[in-house]
Amino acid sequence: MLKIEHLTKSYGSKKAVDDLTLHIAPGEIYGFIGHNGAGKTTTIKSCAGILPFDEGEIFVDGHSVRGEPLACKRVLAYLPDNPDLYEFLSGIQYLNFIADVFGVDQDTRASRIRRLADAFELTEDLAQPISAYSHGMKQKLAMISGWLHEPKLIIMDEPFVGLDPKASHLLKQMMREHCDGGGAIFFSTHVLEVAEKLCDKVAIIKEGRLITSGTMEEVKGDASLEDVFLELEDDHA
Repeated sequence: MLKIEHLTKSYGSKKAVDDLTLHIAPGEIYGFIGHNGAGKTTTIKSCAGILPFDEGEIFVDGHSVRGEPLACKRVLAYLPDNPDLYEFLSGIQYLNFIADVFGVDQDTRASRIRRLADAFELTEDLAQPISAYSHGMKQKLAMISGWLHEPKLIIMDEPFVGLDPKASHLLKQMMREHCDGGGAIFFSTHVLEVAEKLCDKVAIIKEGRLITSGTMEEVKGDASLEDVFLELEDDHA
């Protein structure tokens, strides 16, 4: 579903991502772990087609991010760590705008919006301007917009930051259901306990380079993911 092949991206003389290769298959929740500045967000924005990259190639569902950007964007959703929404719109206007972008028909969008907004307890706030929303409410709205066109691939940057426990639990359920239905999820997180319980596979990155990747069992063995992460960080210091 997502193939990252020898991705390299530099800012001036500094390589933010250095020859990164990762493959995310349908059905997989794939966690992407590393300290701030490790290259996670640069990788994620490159996969979403937001950031041009210097070397390598990225494929989404068989389509090249460079060569077929629209084909890629039709089948993916990207949710940044800080949702930057159109605050002059109301919640429902924003969701209808996203549905228009992805060509979701009126009946289908109405059904999905109702189901997702009820689940996130946001239905009564959809008529309010987004400018009046709290950070958590904006995140919930962004989550609804991401699932609205039922993308094959969902890419998220630190999705659990700012969500209350109930919304976090719901998001975990939605992620699992999405992948059990044949979709794939690639997300960054620094909450290692969440990654350990939720992810099928995980990759650890440091200073732009991949340290290790594989199934959760392969990466952590009998230790905790936190122990493995800290040990690997020390080994590569």
